[in-house]
Amino acid sequence: MEHTEQQFDRVAAICKDIFTKKMKDYGAAWRIMRPESITDQIFIKATRVRSIETKGVSMVDEGIRSELIGIINYGVIGLIQLELGFADNDDLAFDKGMALYEKYLATAKKLMMAKNHDYDEAWRSMRMGSYTDLILMKLYRTKQIEDNEGKTLVSEGIDANYLDMINYAVFGLIKIEFGG
Repeated sequence: MEHTEQQFDRVAAICKDIFTKKMKDYGAAWRIMRPESITDQIFIKATRVRSIETKGVSMVDEGIRSELIGIINYGVIGLIQLELGFADNDDLAFDKGMALYEKYLATAKKLMMAKNHDYDEAWRSMRMGSYTDLILMKLYRTKQIEDNEGKTLVSEGIDANYLDMINYAVFGLIKIEFGG
């Protein structure tokens, strides 16, 4: 599992680098996004991944890798927004935004390591398309929970679904970056 932990850290560093650069370019403009909009943004990215997987070709220069990075980063943004609520403007300083990003990426890693222990790295035997399908399933669940105003009877909440989406996208990136 040390191997998986190191691969998670390397993939996380790629995602954090993009997040950092976008925070410097745009600030935290995403703070205005309501949770439903973040869910929809992740949905667009996951749908595009599935489209590329199904069609075997991309008409836009960015491929699956960049979309998985986006799913991870928007998943973290979603968790931040669940904690802070949405704002009417960019009200988040760079250092605070980066600290929250690191907090939630660490939370995702801790969850992944615990599940990875229990499931004996079964994710390594899964196909790339299965990660996409599972992310999309989690998105449909999240949309339903949002439509139910966050209330569930027996199910995990929106935060758990965002964490799972992040981790499935991490698995996909690990396969892309390291070949499995």
